[in-house]
Amino acid sequence: MTTISIDRVRHLYRPARGRPVLALEDVSLEVRDKEFLALLGPSGCGKSTLLYLMGGFLPVEIGSISIDGKPIAGPGPERGVVFQHFALFPWKTVRQNVLYGLERKGLPRDEREATAKKFIDLVGLSGFEDNYPSQLSGGMKQRAAIARTLAVDPAVLLMDEPFGALDAQTRALMQAELLNIWRASPKTVVFVTHDVQEAVYLAGRVVVMSARPGKVKAIVDTDFDKTAPDVLRSPKFGDMADHIWGLVKEEAIKAQMGRGV
Repeated sequence: MTTISIDRVRHLYRPARGRPVLALEDVSLEVRDKEFLALLGPSGCGKSTLLYLMGGFLPVEIGSISIDGKPIAGPGPERGVVFQHFALFPWKTVRQNVLYGLERKGLPRDEREATAKKFIDLVGLSGFEDNYPSQLSGGMKQRAAIARTLAVDPAVLLMDEPFGALDAQTRALMQAELLNIWRASPKTVVFVTHDVQEAVYLAGRVVVMSARPGKVKAIVDTDFDKTAPDVLRSPKFGDMADHIWGLVKEEAIKAQMGRGV
């Protein structure tokens, strides 16, 4: 069992210049074992900040975040992170990128090679093992980043708008591929996005966050059958997306008004 417990978290950004900014206030949330949960909200609502707190990249100053009852005190091997901009080593091939974390774990060479091959195959990059990132498309780079993260077998997968830099067609293909990967190798996934349809399609629950300072405005269960080829055009999908968009739109308007837009 791998659950994430967030209890009354408050986070204040203190930039080198300018006034401090309250990013999150009184955020409480329970992420269930092996669920796919999306964080959704207007720009600046703190969803990425919350993800970085879960990843241990930012300190939890007020409130607490724990995994299976153990407080987060920094990054850890039980949490894998996939960023929007791939974060691959440009001087390493796909295979070498995937092997990197396995080498750091000190696994025997045969086990490292077999594991790397398994996850390269899983993300559909067979035949591109010896290519460098500069030789890959954006979607292929993200596949390689996901394979590298999954290969070290983290219990939790934290994803910060991983498809945000991709074109619409590649993004749709990667969404379907991610669901297939998650079904083949279930993890506790927290997925940050600003795309309502992406959240409804991927996640079993969608957490809608308020305008800054970010709070949990609503948690919507979207756990209906998404295996049908035409699910994106189904009335149930459309109704769910419309409902969640209504919640997000209210907060987006508040955020614009707060910035004087």
